[in-house]
Order: sequence, then structure tokens, then C-alpha cells
Amino acid sequence: MYRGKTILFAFLLCIAVCMTGGCGMWKLPDPAPAPEPPQEEVQEDEPAQEEENIELPDEGTPVIGERTERNGQIQSYLTGQWTSVEQALRRPIAVMIPNNRPAMPQYGLSKAGIIYEAPVEGRITRLMAVFEDFDDLDRIGPVRSSRDYFIYVAMGYEAIYCNWGLARPYVEELINRPEYYNISMGVAGIHNPANEAFDRVKRPGYATEFTGYLMTDGLFAAVERLGYDWSYDEKYVPPFLFAADGATADYEDCEETNLIYPGGVSGDNSGGYGTYHPYFRYDAEDRLYYRYQDGKEQIDEYDGGQLAVSNVVFQYCHGEVRDDHDYLAFGVHGEGDAVVFTGGRMIRGTWSRYDGDFTPARFYDEEGDEIIFNQGKTWICNIWQEYGEFALCGVDEEHLAAPVEADHAESEH
Repeated sequence: MYRGKTILFAFLLCIAVCMTGGCGMWKLPDPAPAPEPPQEEVQEDEPAQEEENIELPDEGTPVIGERTERNGQIQSYLTGQWTSVEQALRRPIAVMIPNNRPAMPQYGLSKAGIIYEAPVEGRITRLMAVFEDFDDLDRIGPVRSSRDYFIYVAMGYEAIYCNWGLARPYVEELINRPEYYNISMGVAGIHNPANEAFDRVKRPGYATEFTGYLMTDGLFAAVERLGYDWSYDEKYVPPFLFAADGATADYEDCEETNLIYPGGVSGDNSGGYGTYHPYFRYDAEDRLYYRYQDGKEQIDEYDGGQLAVSNVVFQYCHGEVRDDHDYLAFGVHGEGDAVVFTGGRMIRGTWSRYDGDFTPARFYDEEGDEIIFNQGKTWICNIWQEYGEFALCGVDEEHLAAPVEADHAESEH
């Protein structure tokens, strides 16, 4: 009898101790946090939330999993970085911007999460800047005309596509499809113009075609008038797999690369990148790739700073000349070679896009695992496959080599 009472007493005492924390047990946070919780309690809760949102791929680098809101912010689909919920859950805009010498400097490019660069007629390149963070910009531009391969890429991001002009024989039917959200200046071939979204800006000494800009206030007005939905589709596929907070995709087993030349250095490359000699230089201190063009820093007129990104991609695409106007076509569906530069390393692999216009290209290493991007902005260079031998990279000017052999596998258009 005495022994039974002793056991019962011990059992009750154990329960009491556990309830006071003596057994190391912890209590889940309340669904609704109490007003002004102690600082210590917030610091204890946050790591548990981060762990819930991290997935661990085979190579061991933690990546962003399911995104959850925290203090009015959520991680961006375009950059992986924390941004306002309003911006991060809103469709981005994709703006066509010229990249030739008479148009420089551009305005607002440093705010873009993704910059997509591809050759156009005249054997120069044009940019398509993809923005989710543009509310503080009064304007973006100058804005130039559309090509169909840019539209297809923009649709992969579910972006609202903004342009002034078009290569009409190859773009008119596509850009006017009702499922493609388009904000376009009223020109021949545009069936639903949005003139309120554009205006001229005085640029003494510049040709007229480099004075047209997308005006942010007019953009919002045009989207409302046209009835476009700012929300992502429920089947939306993010374009990149990003390293989690506090983690780095270092790829230490891959080659070190500090200089990246999408068109080489010789000047005889007619694949789009040869005319203005663009290149990127990696800075190991801030882990950014700084953009140069025409022998000097490429500057954003908006803030006077040099353009810089966390990731650079070479996406090799089969290209063709369509007509005697030198209009081009590129296969941006299917698959092809790819090289991803991040953290000062070069990861060779492939890109793949087989699930339709409203899904983006995804990037994989040579073992078939999806490449992990470091958080931040990304610059994608569409490399004309037939001129791929001119794309070079290396640790310095004396040790440059083509990252991909010339016999690229063709992609589907």
C-alpha cells in the first residue's frame, strides 16, 4: 500500500515538474501572438519557422521551400529575397529596353529582379527587364519594340509584357492573344493599345525612338482599364531554386570564374554580343557580378550605380535569320545547353522547358539536379547557339575559354 502511494506521488510530481519546464519540454506558440511579446520569445520562435520552410536537396544545400509571410514580407519568386507581400505575390512586368550605344543610359534597370538579354536584328542585343519592385520608379526605359521570343520568355514568368512597337509579321498574332497580358503603345499591329502607360521624356541629343518611356502611374491605370489580373495563376511555376536564408550555393567542386564574356573579346562575333563587347566581372567581397559594356561600367541613370547581379546565366538557343530585314528567331522552348555563374563558380548543365508558354525554363547541372541559385538578381544571356564558340569565361583575361563545346544540342521552337 505504501509502495503504491509512493509511485503515485512520484508520478504527480513528475507531471508538475514537466509543466514548469523542468523536463526541457517547450510550448508551441499561440496561433495569435500576444501584444508586444518579450524579445526573447520572438528570437526563439523565428528559427522554428525557418526550419519549416527549408528543403534539403541531395547535395545538402538548404533551399527555400514553401514561402510563408513574416512581418508583412515574403520571399520573392524572382530573387529569393524578402520583399513586401504586395509586390512578391503580384505578377511582375516585363519591359523591352534597348541596349545599343545611342540609347544609353537606361533608367530603372537596377530595380529589375531578372534581366533577359537576347540578340535582335542588326546583330546587337536587346534587354527585357522583369520587375516586381517598381512602385518607387516614376518611369522605366527607354522602351522599345517586341520580338516573339521575348514574349514567350515573359509569359514563362506570367509577366505583364510592356513594349513600344513590334516586328509585326512575327508578333502581331501572338501579342494580341487574349491570354497574353500586354501593355503596348498604340502602333500598327496592336489591337488593344494602352497609350496612357507611355510618354516622351526630353533627352536632348537623343533620337526620338530613345525618348519613349513606360510611366508607372499610367501602367497601373492601363492594367485596371484592360481588366488584367495582378495575381499569379494557381499553377504558377517559379523560375529558380534559391538557397535558403543564411545558406550559400558555393559549388566548390566547380571551376572558379571571375570574368564572363557572352560575346568574347575579339569583336568579330556577329551573334549579337560582339558589337558592344559586354562582360561581367565578379567581386568576391560582395559576391556580385558587375556589368560592363563598350569598355566602361554599365550605369543605371536612376541611381547612378553600376548594374550588378548575383547570378549570370548563359542559355544556349538555336537561332535562325528569318528574312532580309535580319529579323531573328530563337528556340526558347525545349532544351539546350546552359552555364550558370554564381558565387564565383561556373556550373555547366542544361535548360529545359517543355510544359508550355506559361512555365519558365529551369536549369540543371550535368548530373540532372536542379541548379541552386544564390539569392539576388539574375542576368540571363540568350546565347545564339551557332555563335556559342565566342562565349568565353575565366579567372582573368589571359585564361579565357568557351564554357560549352561548339556542337550544342538543338532546342525546339
